[in-house]
This record gives sequence, structure tokens and C-alpha cells, in this order.
Amino acid sequence: MEAAALTAMRHLDDIEAWSARSETIMMSLSGKTPPALRAVLTEWPLVSAPMAEKLTGASRAAVQRNLTWMEQKGLIRELTGQGRFRMWRALN
Repeated sequence: MEAAALTAMRHLDDIEAWSARSETIMMSLSGKTPPALRAVLTEWPLVSAPMAEKLTGASRAAVQRNLTWMEQKGLIRELTGQGRFRMWRALN
């Protein structure tokens, strides 16, 4: 049980560090979508574009554009390797 608690705490520390790093990198972006998308990726381990669209209230195009930008900057990684039904996660 103690090992599981330590693992969870380490994961939370990693996510907090990722959020701070991504906030700095994403400072140049304008609009509501970048911070909303960062919050979604902080709260959820895996995120799809439709899920991000619903949780952020942003358009599909805005979500896709920001996910692509974040992936190019090394903040997130697409895990499925598919053209459809893709999922992303934060990179620590």
C-alpha cells in the first residue's frame, strides 16, 4: 500500500511539473483554448480530441490545432498511432 501511495505522489509531482513547464512554453499562445487544454491534460491521463472539445468548450479545429502545436513542442505525445480515435498524454 505504501508503494502505491508513493507512486501516486510521484505521478502528481510529475503532472505538476509538466503543467508549470507547459504554461511557460505556451505563454506565447493567445485565447482560451491553450490554458483550458492544459488543464484537461493535467486532470486526465489520456485525452481524445472529442473529449478535449467537450471539456474545454472549444471548437474541434481549435483543439486539433493546439494539440498539434503541443505535440510539436514536445509537451504531449499521441499514443494510438492511428488517424482516427487518437489519444494524447502529457510528456513528463
